Amino acid sequence: MPTLSTTDIVAWTLHTLTAFSVITWVLILIKGIQHLRVAYHNHNYTRNFWRASDFNAAAALRDYSGPVARVAYAGFGTLQEADGATTVHDLEHSGDRQELLDRRLRQQMQKERGSLESGLAVLATIGSTSPFVGLFGTVWGIMHALQDIGKSGSASLDVVAGPIGEALIATAIGIAVAVPAVIGYNFFLRRNKVIWAALDDFATDFVHLALKTSFIIRPVHQRSGGHDSGAHGASRKSGHDHGRDELHAREAHA
Repeated sequence: MPTLSTTDIVAWTLHTLTAFSVITWVLILIKGIQHLRVAYHNHNYTRNFWRASDFNAAAALRDYSGPVARVAYAGFGTLQEADGATTVHDLEHSGDRQELLDRRLRQQMQKERGSLESGLAVLATIGSTSPFVGLFGTVWGIMHALQDIGKSGSASLDVVAGPIGEALIATAIGIAVAVPAVIGYNFFLRRNKVIWAALDDFATDFVHLALKTSFIIRPVHQRSGGHDSGAHGASRKSGHDHGRDELHAREAHA
């Protein structure tokens, strides 16, 4: 039966810690880009949302992305679905308009929260286990260093320096891998709390604005009052002109 040498165990430990380090930095890079995009899209949509003339104009905002925009789209979609007098009767569509709106906003916020928290469990796991993985290599190296001392009967430096040196390297690398993982986890956890608070505030404001409109969204084509009134006025004027011409013709005939 083959036996594992101290060098093999320490080497596997170092390979594991190297893999942990690569995963950590890849996740930090991905989450960093994600949070930059989220911050940009949230700021962009929120600015245009509050610049809208009214709640119906805000409902016409399209082609935006980001957590805030998706929460708003979920809310507007719920109100438009309620205006459509859907014939579906189940628990999902039970309740009045405000209850439906609150439920959909909360569901969408939970989806956004899950997306933002993805990968954080991996960072937490690496940050908490990496020192122990390095410590495992340290203990194994020291144990075999003591065995080599017992076999040789000498505690000279050339006997114990190699295994103990490798063991200490494993401990140092384990700590070096854990530190950025813990820092990244705490940083993104804090950023998630800030984003979640912003989503919660926006959802509350959204419900208050919808309450002012009695939870009714007017379709975009019904809000083009200037064009409709102009066309109606033109047709009415044309009718008056036609009636006047017909009256002149009757007077001439008489």
